[in-house]
Amino acid sequence: MITEEHVRDLLRPRADEPTLVVVQGRAEVIPATELDRGDYRGAIEVVSARELGRRIGTRTPSDQDITALASTLNTTVAELGS
Repeated sequence: MITEEHVRDLLRPRADEPTLVVVQGRAEVIPATELDRGDYRGAIEVVSARELGRRIGTRTPSDQDITALASTLNTTVAELGS
């Protein structure tokens, strides 16, 4: 569900405060301003780019770090559903 590309998208410099959400069984990175609009109303917020940045600190994450982050986020989402 949550891929390395989702994590990379969150970590790219963007001005729109990206947030990873799960809506209707799919993960997406969207601007925070979209959370209360249309298709994203009621989406589960998984993590914001800001929060993910705090988790990894100032270092540039390796490919292994990206994979581990995606796996951790997948586990988090799975636990929400149980």
